[in-house]
Amino acid sequence: MEKIIYLPAFLTVTIQDWKPLLKQDKYKVIILQKLKQLVENNKIILHAYCIMHNHIHIIWKIKGEISISEVQKDFLESTAKKFKADLKIHHPEVLKLFLSTQKDRDYHFWKRRPLPVELYTPAVFEQKVDYIHNNPVAAGLCELPGQYPFSSARYYFDGIDTWNMLTHYNL
Repeated sequence: MEKIIYLPAFLTVTIQDWKPLLKQDKYKVIILQKLKQLVENNKIILHAYCIMHNHIHIIWKIKGEISISEVQKDFLESTAKKFKADLKIHHPEVLKLFLSTQKDRDYHFWKRRPLPVELYTPAVFEQKVDYIHNNPVAAGLCELPGQYPFSSARYYFDGIDTWNMLTHYNL
């Protein structure tokens, strides 16, 4: 059996209807914890991320025999379950905003079928990393990319990896 080797991929995932669910830091932390778990479980190499109020950007590389779609599904389902559990206890009125009209689920947090884009060249990779890190600046959340705490920018500017889960794309 031939081993599958994936290229790094750029992924944008949006909260359903662009609702600002991720504005509260505790929901950003849920995402960071799941990314760290995927790294620790040797399922991904995480190169870059940025968690905005209503969407996230990730550059990751899938490892091993698991498929991109399996990792994506695990990531989205796991974070959605934790969002639901917290909202049920602390913000039931907000949870109602995520009621699903689909038969396969009660609530719907993430927009369906985000499409990962494989990064074939170093130039495209660097362009996506810059785009991710400048997203909070463009949104007015900070003046410089390294100031935004829910992004990998600080790792690339200062070498500080707060969550200890990043791999520089030049390695």
